Order: sequence, then C-alpha cells, then structure tokens
Amino acid sequence: MISVEHLTKRYGNFTAVEDLSFEIGEGHVYGFLGPNGAGKSTTMNIMAGCLSATSGRVQIDGYDIFDDANHAKKRIGYLPEQPPLYMNETPFEYLRFVGEAKGLHGTELTRQILAVIAQTKIEEVQNRRIAELSKGYKQRVGIAQALLANPPVVILDEPTVGLDPLQIIEIRDLIKELGQNHTVIFSSHILSEAQTICDQILIIAKGKLIAFDTPENLEKKLLTAHEIHIVAEGGKQETASILKSIDGINDIRLEDNGSWVSATMKTERHDVHAISKAIFFAFAAKKHALLEMSSTKASLEDVFIELTENAETEEPLTTAANDSVETKSRESEAQ
Repeated sequence: MISVEHLTKRYGNFTAVEDLSFEIGEGHVYGFLGPNGAGKSTTMNIMAGCLSATSGRVQIDGYDIFDDANHAKKRIGYLPEQPPLYMNETPFEYLRFVGEAKGLHGTELTRQILAVIAQTKIEEVQNRRIAELSKGYKQRVGIAQALLANPPVVILDEPTVGLDPLQIIEIRDLIKELGQNHTVIFSSHILSEAQTICDQILIIAKGKLIAFDTPENLEKKLLTAHEIHIVAEGGKQETASILKSIDGINDIRLEDNGSWVSATMKTERHDVHAISKAIFFAFAAKKHALLEMSSTKASLEDVFIELTENAETEEPLTTAANDSVETKSRESEAQ
C-alpha cells in the first residue's frame, strides 16, 4: 500500500529525515512514534504530498507522490497536527467545501458528508460555527474532512494532542474503527495509546527508523532485563548461595533484615515465570520459606527510551512480524 524508499529531507545543514525506508501493508493501524524533533511530522507531510523531499521516493498504492501526485493524493486523507479548519463556517459548510475540492458533487457529495458526520459523531454540532466547538469536536471535524472521498490511506498527525481524557478515548475508538476499512497511520507521544490501538509501531529518532514491529515483539526483543524481587526466610549468605545456583539470574542485590532477607535480581530471559518457578523450588529444596516474590514487567516506554537513546548506534529493529501483517492483507484480498 505505502512504500517509502531512502527518504531524506534537509533544511540547509539540518537533516530532518535521513535515508528512511519502510513498507506499510493494507488495512491496519500503524503508530508513528518518536521524541520531539525526530522527523515524524516532516515524514507525514512528505507522505501526504504537502512537502517536497531532498531525495528518495514515496509510493501510495503504486503511485509516486512526486511524479504522479494527482493519483497518489486521491488515495490519501490527511489531518495535519493543526486541523485546517475555517472557523466561521459550520462543519457541514466546511465539509461541503472540502468535498467539492476533492471532486465530489451533487447527491454523492451530500451522501458522503452525512456519512462522515455520522462516522465521526458530530451530528449535534454540524450546524454550529467551528469557532464555537471544543477541541475534541474540532479534531473530529478534521478527521471527517480526511475521510471524504473514502481514501484507502488515512494519515493523522497527533490526533489526540490537547484533548481531555474522555475525548482521547473517543478519538482512539474512532481510529480503531477506521482501521477496519482504511490503512491508518497516526503519530503520537502517548506510548500507551499506540500500544492499545496499533497493529504495528514505527519508531524514529533523529530522522532515522530505529524500530518497526508489533508492540508485543518490541517489548520482548529490546527490553532491558526484567527484575525479580523476593523476601526469603534465612540469612544473607544462604540466600545468596541459593540464588547463585539458579541459571539465568544476575546482578543480585541483598538486604539483611535479621530473620529474613530481601533480594532483587535481574534476568535476561524472556520467560520470567520459568525463572520464578526455579527460584521457588530452589528455596523449597533448602527448606527456606519464600515470603514474597514479584517481577517487574518492562513496558513499551522502556523500549522507547532504550531505542531513542541508542539511535546513533543501533541497527533498525524489524522482524518477520511485518511480513505477517502483509500476509494477512494478501489472504484477506484472496478471500
């Protein structure tokens, strides 16, 4: 559906996007993550045909965004970070203007306007001036204009920024709905948001792609060591001896509290439950009671921090998970 090849954008001596390449399949929700200044908005503007590139290539459904812009742009609905709204118009008037600009007319234009109004749930404000609407409703109007003409690709730049918690939940639900019939790409600084909504996540830092995978695989493959904490009966030396006999445990820190010892350790293994089981039976074999045991599961935030901090030295993380998404798309087409 979307192919980005060696995309580079420079402003004088500053490189906003550097040699960016990735492929996006059809009919899924993709999260575009990165710290401020990473190049997210620049990349999205180029993909939408709103900004030129210094070098590289972008294809939308086989059409080059630079060489065949008319055909490529007809396949894209775009919501910039600042929605391009006319404040003195009503949502209905504004959508009619946008629809006409997209080549819609007559009964088909009216039908599509009413459809996107219903889809974005702005019926009750469709005849009020946009200037009078809340931030959440303005975002919905912006998404509605992106959906006119039913583009297969919908690009949303920071669609939940500045919204209250209830509005954020509503926009997230809308994005998930859109992913059933469109290829949706949205940028966000809220990692939990991407984790909840997205089938795939792209992380960029300093203009470079540093990860492209499912949220689950990102957590599994690039997390720092998991921590396990225990409180055990016995002395410090006995506890240390038992823990050192278990494979997969390192960086053991002990605190002697008299009749019991607290210990925190790390494991690089992904199966933390297996390590916890080994700890339990090791203490049982020595007839030492385990009073507490818990593990700390690293989150997508840990992945984000680790990847962006190491952006200069790490190779991009991509796995077969990307192929699985594309395979599902091909299978659904065959059906």
